[in-house]
Amino acid sequence: MPQTFEVPTWNQTCEMLQSQAGKLRLNRWQPDIIVAVCRGGLVPARILADLTETTSVAALEIKYYVGIAQTGKEPELLQGLGQRLDGKKVLLVDDIADSGETLKLAQQHLEAQGAKEVKTATLYMKASSVTVPDFYEKVTSSWVVFPWDVKETIREITRKEQGSRAVNREINKLIKAGLPKQLAEKLLAEVQGEPKK
Repeated sequence: MPQTFEVPTWNQTCEMLQSQAGKLRLNRWQPDIIVAVCRGGLVPARILADLTETTSVAALEIKYYVGIAQTGKEPELLQGLGQRLDGKKVLLVDDIADSGETLKLAQQHLEAQGAKEVKTATLYMKASSVTVPDFYEKVTSSWVVFPWDVKETIREITRKEQGSRAVNREINKLIKAGLPKQLAEKLLAEVQGEPKK
């Protein structure tokens, strides 16, 4: 498990996305299409599409993470775009550039699809990322738990940690990082009530 968690709220997340839309306007860069990296980039991409008035949104799926702070050997493109991007300006969106390998693979795929220009946007990035996004809001060394992956994180904690004391220690770290205690307790009870896979 990571040493620390960072838990941005919905309001903080929306403020970061508004900041990114402002940076795009400041750079006079309007995408023809926004492409989300599934799953983490789906929500930010949709909000950025609204803020930038970009009507064309697509997604591709890359699998790299197998658990909290655990990756596979290398990212794998599971679902590419089913369309050509000839001559288009593409904004590639994910929630975080952790290792940067996912963004790198996604950008290569979009360029192979004929994109004229690909810019990348994430909310967070790690200093160790091999890819520095064109637009990002915050650098962190913590494991970031976004509003759209709270239950997934709690499920992974209960799967990974041995014993209720270790689970409670990690859940308390989440609460200390900003996750509302009532929500954490509710989701933990739901997860613990799920049949084991």
